[in-house]
This record gives sequence, structure tokens and C-alpha cells, in this order.
Amino acid sequence: MSDQSPITDPYAYLNIVKNPDGSITRDVTNLPRASATPDPSSLNPVVFKDIPVNHSKSTYLRLYIPTATVNDGDSSQKLPLVIYYHGGGFILGSVDFILFHDFCSDMARDLNAIVVSASYRLAPEHRLPAAYDDGIEALDWIRKSDDDWIRSHADFTNVYLMGTSAGGNLAYTVGLRSVDSDLSPLQIRGLILHHPFFGGEERCGSEIRLVNDQVCPPVVADVFWDLSLPIGSDRDHEYSNPTVGGGSEKLEKIEELKWKVMVIGGEEDPVVDRQRDFSEFVKKKGIEVTERFTGGDVHGAEILDPSKRGSLFASIRDFVSSSSAL
Repeated sequence: MSDQSPITDPYAYLNIVKNPDGSITRDVTNLPRASATPDPSSLNPVVFKDIPVNHSKSTYLRLYIPTATVNDGDSSQKLPLVIYYHGGGFILGSVDFILFHDFCSDMARDLNAIVVSASYRLAPEHRLPAAYDDGIEALDWIRKSDDDWIRSHADFTNVYLMGTSAGGNLAYTVGLRSVDSDLSPLQIRGLILHHPFFGGEERCGSEIRLVNDQVCPPVVADVFWDLSLPIGSDRDHEYSNPTVGGGSEKLEKIEELKWKVMVIGGEEDPVVDRQRDFSEFVKKKGIEVTERFTGGDVHGAEILDPSKRGSLFASIRDFVSSSSAL
């Protein structure tokens, strides 16, 4: 909040150290991880397994599916497919971090959907667009996959790209790129952007109002962009600020394809005004946008507080239902 003490050392806040060669050393010892549990005989309502995508990049997917679906063995009832990208400012995060893992597991259960959480290479060792490239590669892997859980139970005509924070930015950009790609038999119905992370050179109103925010203050966001954008770029690059960048023709294609977009944010997030501006930008292209901005919520609220997930997933379930009915 704005009346709290400012964060003066964003590197210490993030537990990272910048090295002379441009890489960073990350201390993630305080972030527990979850191992895969692929056995459908377990008592868990959702089972999950890890599948490699590209060995040379060390990228992989964590695939979540309701246990009852696997045990029933009925391949006639196909489930919506949600392809999810985790957050972390493009420099941190992993699909097996408990915060993201539990979120995806709960989502698969509450939506009765298959959720595929895709890893991607991190900056600054792999600056953008590396993460976007990996996001597209994950889509390509899924559409060609012979994995039994996917082939038997995923509805390839009812697919959604989703991400949290940097993952929301990633889901949007992957969506833009995918309109020029052959994704058959995948049919994307919509984008679900959960607290999407956008930026810009000039401070927006919410960044000024929440300058001392304790979750994702502007000074921390600046470090994220400094380490992840192409060298020499500023925060008005199209990767961080889509409202001043390109993509208009691809947005027109998204409108032609009748994709829907859901933008989710919290009023106590310094990025909320950028999310609202993005939403208006997309609406002006004729795309149907569902907005969910909740009072009192910080950046990534539902990741940090499991008690908030039920109402969020209910809203997403309604969005999926309305999009799949088209």
C-alpha cells in the first residue's frame, strides 16, 4: 500500500544478485516445490505428470487432469484445455513452485478441465522473445502429442491460453503469434489474462498511487523489464507496452476468429491502470472483453491467497462456458 515503507533495494527484495556476465543468481530456497504425482489411484482429486518438450532448452510441461476422468476411462467426454504460463517477471518462477502448482491443480479441479502448465526459459540469460518462442513451442508440442491423457480427454476445439502476471503477458503474445501459425487441430477460443504484467516509460496513475506497494512496486517492475527486454529497449517496447507497439493486424485476425479475452486484475495492483488501458485497446479492435477487477486485491492475489480462488474460477468457468458455446 502507498502508506508503507518503500522498497529501496529491489534486488534484495527479489533475492537475486546480478553477475558481471549479465546473468543473475537466484535464491529460491524459500519457495517450496511440488513433485509430480501421476498415479490416478491416489486420493487427490487431480493427478499430474511432467513431460519434456525440448531437452536442449530444458523446457517441459506439467499436465493436470481430474483423477475421476482418468479412472472413468470414458474418452467420449472431452474436457476444456487450458494452457497456462506462470508468473515471475520473466526472470523467476517455475511450473513446480508450490504457488503456481497448487493454483493449476485447483483450477483443473474447479473447472473440470485439463490444465497444461508450460515452462519457458528465463531472462536475463534468455531475454525476450525467448519465453514467447517457448510458449509457441509448447502449443506445437500439445497439438502433435500422442500423450494418452491429452489425446483421450482433451477437447481440442475448446482451448484457452492463460497466464498470471508475466505469464499473462506471455499468453497474450503467444496468442498474437499463433494467429499466423498452423495449430490444427487446436482451436483457441479465448485468452485468460490473470493480472497481466505490462509496462511503460511514463508512470501510470496506479503506479504513482501505489508506489510503495509491497507485492509488485514499480521499482521492482522496472528491474523485471530491465532484465528481460532486449538490450537497448525501454519499457515502451511492444513486449511490455502493447498499446504503443504493433499487433493491430493480428488483433483484427483475433476479432475475425471470434476469440474472447478475459482481463483479471486487482485495484491494489500498481499495474491495474495498464491492464485497464490494455482492455480498452483490445475492445477498440472489436474483440469481446470480459473484465474482472476486484477491490482490495494486490498483484497475483489468487496465487498468494487460496481462499480467493473459488470465486475467480467460477468467473473463469462462466467465461469458458460462454466462449465454447460460440
